[in-house]
Amino acid sequence: MTDLITKLRERLALADPVPVAFERGPVVEADGFARERIEYRGLEGDLIPAFLFTPRGRDTLGGVVVFHQHNGEFHFGKSEVAGDVGHAFQAFGPALARRGLVVLAPDSISFEDRRAAVRGVEPDLYDWLQHYNSMSYRLLDGDLLMRKCLDDAQRALSVLLEVAGVDERLVGVAGHSYGGYTALYHAALDPRCRWACISGAVCSFETRRREGTGITLFETVPGLTRLLDTHDVLSAIGPRPTMVVSGTKDKYSRDADKVVAKIANDFITELRVDREHALDQERFDAIIEWIVDRVSDQ
Repeated sequence: MTDLITKLRERLALADPVPVAFERGPVVEADGFARERIEYRGLEGDLIPAFLFTPRGRDTLGGVVVFHQHNGEFHFGKSEVAGDVGHAFQAFGPALARRGLVVLAPDSISFEDRRAAVRGVEPDLYDWLQHYNSMSYRLLDGDLLMRKCLDDAQRALSVLLEVAGVDERLVGVAGHSYGGYTALYHAALDPRCRWACISGAVCSFETRRREGTGITLFETVPGLTRLLDTHDVLSAIGPRPTMVVSGTKDKYSRDADKVVAKIANDFITELRVDREHALDQERFDAIIEWIVDRVSDQ
């Protein structure tokens, strides 16, 4: 797997993680946690806003970067992880902070406050076009959206490690759907991720091709399938603990059980339910418990 990771980093021209300066905003106190806005710069000099959730009234156990979903809602990013907007079972920030984790939830490029035309949580007619442009103009320049997103992810983890003040062995990444793809590749490529929770984002390229499932712009990397398949990326995370959450009726994780079965290792905890893509109470609660267990076992 080391050779694969080396080749993928070279293919993406992904730089090694670096220390990242950041600025902290006003603190807003809530029930069991505090939330503040964090801002730092990306490789291209772009501003990356994030919410930082810090436990209150209890010991801090560890830290996690939570990458938000896509769902065609480009006006939602960190605010959905915060529980301010969107789906209730995406509000991992408050839920994990109340259980003792420091949580960093950044906006992905072309989402919420990182849209080109507007900011905030109101939709814009051309949000989808800005997301498409974030890929296509990079391709014209010989660059890749995956490189940008994974560099952003590395920076988020650097900020979390600096601001959380926790043992680096107690820090991981998590995400559902688009956030799950980010967590999958980020954990494989960055050994600082000591564990990973990947939901709704593990499916072979063969199955997606056969069923006509849309490929995220994030994964649109020429020649990627000649280099690897999903099980290769997942395997590269091992032996670090990994949770794979999937639904039998979810086209984005249709054959997650078969992907996991290809990996001869016991580092994966698998939760598979007979449901659709969107998270529900059972999966949300299971993800929370698994993450809390990871930082409590040390």
